[in-house]
Amino acid sequence: MGLKLMRRSNSQKSQHRWKIKVFVMILLGFFFGTLVMETQYSRIRMLALLSTPTVQKPKIAFLFIARNRLPLDIVWDAFFQGDEENKFSIFVHSRPGFLLNKVTTRSAYFLNRQINDSIQVDWGEASMIQAERILLQHALMDSLNERFVFLSDSCIPLYNFSYTYDYIMSTPNSFVDSFADTKEGRYNPKMDPLIPVQSWRKGSQWAVLNRKHADIVVKDERLFPMFQLHCKKKPLPEFWRDQYVPPDTSKIHNCIPDEHYVQTLLAHEGLEGEITRRTLTHTSWLILSSKERERKGWHPVTYKLADATPMLIQSIKDIDNIYYETEYRREWCTSKEKPAPCFLFARKFTRPAALRLLNMSALGLYHEETSNV
Repeated sequence: MGLKLMRRSNSQKSQHRWKIKVFVMILLGFFFGTLVMETQYSRIRMLALLSTPTVQKPKIAFLFIARNRLPLDIVWDAFFQGDEENKFSIFVHSRPGFLLNKVTTRSAYFLNRQINDSIQVDWGEASMIQAERILLQHALMDSLNERFVFLSDSCIPLYNFSYTYDYIMSTPNSFVDSFADTKEGRYNPKMDPLIPVQSWRKGSQWAVLNRKHADIVVKDERLFPMFQLHCKKKPLPEFWRDQYVPPDTSKIHNCIPDEHYVQTLLAHEGLEGEITRRTLTHTSWLILSSKERERKGWHPVTYKLADATPMLIQSIKDIDNIYYETEYRREWCTSKEKPAPCFLFARKFTRPAALRLLNMSALGLYHEETSNV
């Protein structure tokens, strides 16, 4: 009897130990299974995050046409600091062989931003629009560039980056100063019939193009050669000498290519409905008498140190309309169908003038503008 009880007790203990082992094995299996599942889930989640492309916002390409270095690079440095999402790119056309390095620019944004196939540019010649086409060709290589802003080396921004970006990107249109040129002496009849007089336009070269229009400018192989052949500036009377009698230039067409090319090309292509026909860059022209203009030609005002005041900048920002005499057209400036300042940039500013405005915070580049686009 005692032997039977011992055997039963040992059997129960054995069964109890076996149940504990099974329970422990089940717990360990559940633990390791959960660990493996969590590891796999984390791995799948990580792969999903890595495979999901980062959404990059469209960019504005800033295309600078410069003689050599950019004297206002520090002002633009402050402007570009306002971007935190990589929404811009920079391209600089300078004389052949010029390099933007730590010696020639104080802004990291401009380091090595010169294009490597630049040409020698002469004012009033077709080389200016050739330089514009080269800049566009480079900028179009980046598929994220959707707007293309032409700027001179004497231009300054009037607002911070955020305001400027929203203003430009708020419309699919290009901003191209374009109006009918009815004055004699600019249009060369030899351009007809490829460029009929009905398509002849004039305006500022400082345009903002969308990607479609930039591509059209780069691919144009018809109008550009005509401009090279038949659109040339008349010798400027300011180079006359007292004892020198100039030849008769009355029959020479005084055609400045960069003031006509983009405007005429887009009109010729029937695309004027896709442009806002005004420039975003303000230029003030010297007021001269007819005789002075004949001798000196037209020249933009250059703002020097003494001219650089907050009142000057505010007076430019306050401009809300532009009148075009040849078309009897007044362009009221709007953005997102609301009244807006006409200009985002201004020229021509010397380096001391621009730095003074920056130091006075007259340009508002370090803080948000109170006005909204």
